[in-house]
Amino acid sequence: MTQSEGTISVPGGKVWFKRVGAGPGRPLLVVHGGPGVPHNYLLALQRLADEREVIFWDQLGCGNSECPSDTGLWTMDRSVAEMDAVINALDLERFHLFGNSWGGMLAQQYVLDVPSTAVSLTISNSIASIPEFSGMVARLKRDLDPATQAAIDRHESAGTTSSPEYQDAIRTWNETYLCRVRPWPDELQDAFTRMGIEIFTTMFGPSDFHIVGTVRDWDVVDRLTEISLPTLVVAGRYDECAHEHMWEMHQRIKDSRFELFEASSHMPFIEEPRRFDEVLRDFLRHCDDIDADRRPA
Repeated sequence: MTQSEGTISVPGGKVWFKRVGAGPGRPLLVVHGGPGVPHNYLLALQRLADEREVIFWDQLGCGNSECPSDTGLWTMDRSVAEMDAVINALDLERFHLFGNSWGGMLAQQYVLDVPSTAVSLTISNSIASIPEFSGMVARLKRDLDPATQAAIDRHESAGTTSSPEYQDAIRTWNETYLCRVRPWPDELQDAFTRMGIEIFTTMFGPSDFHIVGTVRDWDVVDRLTEISLPTLVVAGRYDECAHEHMWEMHQRIKDSRFELFEASSHMPFIEEPRRFDEVLRDFLRHCDDIDADRRPA
C-alpha cells in the first residue's frame, strides 16, 4: 500500500501527517479527537485506502507533532487555522472530511467558518454544544453504579485523580461509553498513552465532568442549518455523545444522513467495523458521484 509522511508548518509549530493508499475516490482527511488524542485510534480507516487516499495528521501538541509549551495556543480559532493550513499544504481541492469526537467539533467549525472545496462531511460520535454535552455526561454518570460515581466525585473534588481507585472508575466509564471492545486494541491504547494532556486540560478541563477550559461555551447548534455539504452523522447507542443529541444535529443539517450503531459507544469503526465500513464507503462513493456530476467535463 502506498504511504508517505512528512511535516507541515501551522500556527504555533509543525505537525506530522501520513497519506495512505490511492484510488479513484476523492481523498479522505481524518480529523482525530481529544483534543490531544493522536491519530492512532483511527487507523481502522486505513481499510478504506483501497478505494481512495486516506490522510491522517496529529494535531499540534500530541502524537508525532511538535508539543509547544504555550498554553495560549489551545483555542478553537487556532485549531481551525491549523486545519486550514494542513488542507492548503496538502493541496486538497476536492476531498472528504471525517471528524470523530473533538475532531467532529473542529470539522463543523471549519466548514462553518472557512470556504473550502470539501465535497462531504462525516460527523462521527460528536456534539454541537459543550453546555449540552456537560448535561449528557452528568446524566450518564448517574447511570453508573454508586461506588464508581462516588469514586469519581470524591477524587476529582480532592484532586487525587492519579489514585488507583479513580483510574479504575474512569476505566469503567471508558469501557462503557468510549469503546466496548475487550480488550482495547493496541492502536487505541497507544493513542491514550501518547495523549497531549496539556491540550485537553487547557481546552476542556480536568475531565469531561468539569469542562472549564477555552471551549467551555462552544455551541454551534443554531448554526447547523448553515452546513450545505452532504453530511453523514454517525452515532452510537451507548456513546457519551448522546445519540439523541446527534439526531437533533442531523435534523438541523439539511439533507443529512443519520446512522445509529446499536452495538457501539464512541468508536463504531472499532466496535462494529463491518457495518461501519459499509456505511462510510456507500456515503463516500455517493458523494464522489454527486461531485463528478457537478464538475465540468
